[in-house]
Amino acid sequence: MAKCCVCGKGVTFGQNVSHSNRKTNRAWKPNIRKVRAIVDGTPMTVKVCARCLRSGKVSRA
Repeated sequence: MAKCCVCGKGVTFGQNVSHSNRKTNRAWKPNIRKVRAIVDGTPMTVKVCARCLRSGKVSRA
């Protein structure tokens, strides 16, 4: 499942729109990384989005 454990960011749905205005369904997936991080004092592997990693919301192990 493409969901960040820290901020809860997940898949967003929308539509591709062509030049002739035809619409097809699509999904935007977050940039999820598996990272070893310190959670409650113990190192665990968690799925975190790149924005949370970059902003320092996760302390890596």
